[in-house]
Amino acid sequence: MFQYLVSIQPLGLMYGAAGAFLSPESLVGRSGSKFPPDAATLSGLFFSANKEQKFASHQELVEKLRVAGPFWAFVDSEDDFYVPLPRHKVIGKDDFDEWTIKNYRWCLKSERDNSNQEEDKKKEESEYRWLRIDYWNEWAETIYRDRTAERPSVAENCWIYVPVLHPQLKKNERHVLPEDGLFLENAVQMKEDTCLVYLSTYALADGWYQFGGEGHMVEVKSIPLAEHILAKLRITIGKSFALITPGVWGSNQFSTRYPKQSGFAEDNNKIALLTDKAVPYRYRIGYGDEKKENFREREPGRLSRGRYAVPSGSVYVLRDPLNNSWWNFPKGWFPEKGLLQKFGCGLCLPVHIEGVDE
Repeated sequence: MFQYLVSIQPLGLMYGAAGAFLSPESLVGRSGSKFPPDAATLSGLFFSANKEQKFASHQELVEKLRVAGPFWAFVDSEDDFYVPLPRHKVIGKDDFDEWTIKNYRWCLKSERDNSNQEEDKKKEESEYRWLRIDYWNEWAETIYRDRTAERPSVAENCWIYVPVLHPQLKKNERHVLPEDGLFLENAVQMKEDTCLVYLSTYALADGWYQFGGEGHMVEVKSIPLAEHILAKLRITIGKSFALITPGVWGSNQFSTRYPKQSGFAEDNNKIALLTDKAVPYRYRIGYGDEKKENFREREPGRLSRGRYAVPSGSVYVLRDPLNNSWWNFPKGWFPEKGLLQKFGCGLCLPVHIEGVDE
């Protein structure tokens, strides 16, 4: 089971680009963004820091390190962090609603009351992205009521994207190259009182580290998990749950939108899924040629096999109760090869949905 919260507070800007830079000929638009960094990025930091801190043997880390995220929190309140809002709760700035199961299909509670269908259509998407974990089991009405509190029950992203124009200088002069001398990158600025949060089975020593592909400096703190968080992670999953990290399902060779597991009926009338379109899920492992001491001279590490993941916030309804937590998921739910579950893939918490257990 996870034992620590690892908080990461950027010291300045971070970059959200995932390799999709704009060319010098076209500086219109914005580069491809990927923020916050996946749990795999934090895993790499653990292995890098372990070479100096020696808090575990390399083999022990390979076998026992588990990380999950990303989440975020207010500084000094990390044990009440924000997780992706489950899609069955629709919280707007001026209204709220909640999905339910009726006749093996999703419907809004307002739909049961025969309200205007056009208004229901507008309520299908929440205006908020993140839910405070203390409100995980609360009804949508309570969450909506506390959305404007000092530490709100729901929130939007705590960062903004800021385009940054970079010059490439001549070697002997502080002048931009006459050709291809500029490129645009997508920087990320987090609010000063917020930090990224990940779950981990190990702790990193508090201090400053280089984090992410661009090596930006961040301040890292490791905090023992509070008992109320551990209690939520230990709750067994019944017939419904929501993902708080992306979930890759399928075999070792390919991934699918639906888990291939005996608890799911072949007939789609016996299963319900509330989700968005699948998202790409890949990570890079290794440092290339490790004989070269300067890592900048090494070839890029090996990329994982390309997969698609069900996005965080997705809600599943099962035919039969699972009666287990994510930590002890039965075999067949995750690809057995690779590092997917080590990186918190498919981390989920049980939810209550009206109509499921009736």
